[in-house]
Amino acid sequence: MSALFNFQSLLLVILLAICTCTYVHAQFPYILDRNKQGFLGLFWKAARVGERLSPYVSLACVLMAVRLIW
Repeated sequence: MSALFNFQSLLLVILLAICTCTYVHAQFPYILDRNKQGFLGLFWKAARVGERLSPYVSLACVLMAVRLIW
């Protein structure tokens, strides 16, 4: 089943994308900073969300991990 049709999987994919983009932006900022417009701008925006809302993103990661375990 595709992640688009399963809400829990869709949330997991979005959460993992936010965490990955935030990590990449912290390690290699020039990769995401040069692509702020267009389709690749979504990755820059995901990194920005991860940086600014990091307590909420980490709480969502913990809740998703607990949900996947049970």
